[in-house]
Parts: sequence; C-alpha cells; structure tokens
Amino acid sequence: MRNLADKFSRLSALRPARAVLSKPSPLRAPDEVDPLGRLLGAGIARNHYGEHLAIRNWFSTPEFCQPSPVALELLSQTRDEALSRRTRAALEDPEKWLFLDTETTGLSGGTGTYAFLLGLAWWDAGGLQIEQLFLRDFSEEHSLLQELSARLAERPVLVTFNGKAFDWPLLENRFTMTRAIKIPRLAAHLDLLHPARALWRLRLGSVRLVELERHVLDAERLGWHRGDDVASALIPQYYFDYLRGCVADPLAGVVKHNQMDLRGLAALYGKINTMLDEQECAGVETDSLDLFGLSKFLHRRGDRDRAHSTCTKALDSGLPAEFRPQATRDLAQMAKRRGDSAAAATLWLELVGDPQDGIVACEQLAIHYERQTRDFARALEYANLGLIKLAKAHKLARDPYAAARAERLQTKFQQRVRRLEARKAICEAAPLLNQAAQEA
Repeated sequence: MRNLADKFSRLSALRPARAVLSKPSPLRAPDEVDPLGRLLGAGIARNHYGEHLAIRNWFSTPEFCQPSPVALELLSQTRDEALSRRTRAALEDPEKWLFLDTETTGLSGGTGTYAFLLGLAWWDAGGLQIEQLFLRDFSEEHSLLQELSARLAERPVLVTFNGKAFDWPLLENRFTMTRAIKIPRLAAHLDLLHPARALWRLRLGSVRLVELERHVLDAERLGWHRGDDVASALIPQYYFDYLRGCVADPLAGVVKHNQMDLRGLAALYGKINTMLDEQECAGVETDSLDLFGLSKFLHRRGDRDRAHSTCTKALDSGLPAEFRPQATRDLAQMAKRRGDSAAAATLWLELVGDPQDGIVACEQLAIHYERQTRDFARALEYANLGLIKLAKAHKLARDPYAAARAERLQTKFQQRVRRLEARKAICEAAPLLNQAAQEA
C-alpha cells in the first residue's frame, strides 16, 4: 500500500499547477519632503528604472462578476474568425483581466501627451483591487511604464472604456518613446464603449461613463457617488499647475475621479454581462429602448432568433412612438431573411403610412405580391403608391446625395410598374393561365 501511495503522489506532482499571480511589491512610506504622497495616501514604489507613487485600495463593490459564456461569445465576435476564437479563449479566465483607465496631460494624443496617472484594477477576494500609479515628474515615466508592463505580463487581458481608440494607443506610443521597454503583448482587449453604445445610446443619447453610472449602474446602490467629482476637462491643467509648483490639493480629486472610473468600468462589465446572458436578462425588468438596442446588437452579432424575440418584447413593452416604425421595419427584415414572407408582409403593411419607411414598405409589398402571391394587380397598386410617395420625398430633398438615391429608386419603381402592367394585362387576357400559374 505504501508503494501504491507513493506512485499516486508522484503522479499527482506531475499535474500542472495553477499559476499563482504575484502580489505587488511593498511600498515605502513617503517622507517629509514628499507632501504629495501623504496628500494622496500613496506609497513609493521602486524598480530598476526609478521610483513613482502608488495608491492601493480594495473595494467590496462592485462585486466579482462571473463571466457568462453567452456574453463572452457575443463580446468576442469580430470579422476575423481566428481573432474571435483567440479573444474568446483569453476572456475565459477573469483572473487574467486588468481594468485600465488613464489620466493624461491632454486629450488629443500625440508624442507630447503623457499618461501621468495609470489606474489599474483586477478582481480579488470577491471585490475590486485598485492600484493607481502616479507620475510625480516626467523623469519617472520609465518606472511607471515598467510597472504597467509587469502587471500586463500577469494579466494580459485589457478591459477599458474607449481604450482601443485612446488609452492603449497612447500607452503604446509612450512605450515606444522610451526605447527601452517593449510594448506589452495583450492576449485580448475588451473595449466596453462599443457594447455600451449599442445597448444604451437610444435611451441616454450620451454614453459617457458618468451617465451610465447615473442611469444604468445605480451607483448609489453600489455605495458610491460623484457629488464632488472633478471635471475631466480640468484634469490636465491641475497636473500642470502641480508641476509649476502650485497647490497640489486638486490632484486628490483627480485620483478619486480615476478610482471611480475604474469602479464604474468593472460595474459596467457586470451590467453588460447580465444584459447579454439570456437567462440572467429574463429575470430583470428592462427598459423598452434598452431591449431595442439589445436586439440590434444581437442581430449584428448573428443571434437572429434572440434578436427577433427581443425586438418583439421591446414593442410589447411600450417602445416610444418615434422608435416603433424602426423596430417594425427590423422585424419585417428579419422575417424576410428567415423566409416568412407572410409575416414580413403583415409588418410592412403597418409601415405603408409612415413618412420615413413608407417607400420601403411599398417596394417590399410590391415584391411580395408579385413573387409570392402572384397578385399582380395588388403589386402594381403598391408600386404606384411608392412612386407617388417617392415624388413627394424628392421635392423635399435638399441633400444632393439623397436626391441621387431617390432618382435611382424612382427608375426601379418605374421598371417594376411597366413589368407589372404587362403581367397584369396577360393575366386579364388569359385568366385560366393565370389561375394555373398561381396554383403551381
């Protein structure tokens, strides 16, 4: 028995161990000549490139959110299938995620723009661990970027809000400018701005993180608010004032602002995760405009069955009048794609009188009655009605491009009218032949 136990223990030792992420190095307390460190509640971090300030805090909210497989599948989809598979595989382990938000010396980017505050966060002990790296002087940039590189080596899945367009390109540029520190390789980059825009822009208009916190995330329930928040436009000036030797007190507000952005970013992922998971979303009361935005997002990502049911639910939930024609049009197009021409025709009939979609509805109904039911008289009726509507729209059009599109569509309608008139005449001259064609 002893030998058997030894054999099993040796086999067990051969199994690959779960990677243990190293903890950040200890910080040195700021001394008397570093009042900024005491003001910010920061410690001094050091590596072989030098020093920088680091502020570390742990928060119980937002709580850790277990990623839904359905949500990950939807969020990882791109036009490149190979990239989508790699992204999906990388997102499976939330321990490898690193939330990132930067505060910079300008909003235009370019080689003269520095990221003077790097906010990093990751899931830890059921809550959110936040570490903020602060640049006391431009000479500390190498030290700060080296620390970021070390964090990304352990957590190579970046989660940002507009980070693909701003934060990460800026940091890539700063890494390049050092000529000493390689740009870290990311396993995946999940930018939450794009799904947030798809899901909530119809209801909110602006999808700034502050607006999402106020109207979507219920920040007060989570235990935080931005009552004394710093305006983003003032942040670069506060930092330049500090560098010129002016009062540094406003920088405490900048650090808190960055901290709130990171917490909002993590909470936003949790909300998106719930919205995209069909089972989770089913038990949550959702605004009709949010449902409509979700249906559009699902349709673009290829989940057409769920897109159809979600769009129908949005209409049933009392979608505002200005959006109902658009939702009806989407449902009609989805019905047509799945081959349900009768359902599509019923929906197009609802749109015939709409000022925006009436022309398209007439065109689609003319096609339906010509090809599906072979009712040439009724098809001709809708083709002529479309021509009348198009002529009125053409008179009101001021955009030359819209006028050109109207002329092309008018030509198509005229060709359809001539063809339908000829087919109608043949059917009237030979009713038995028309009956046989319909039965076939």
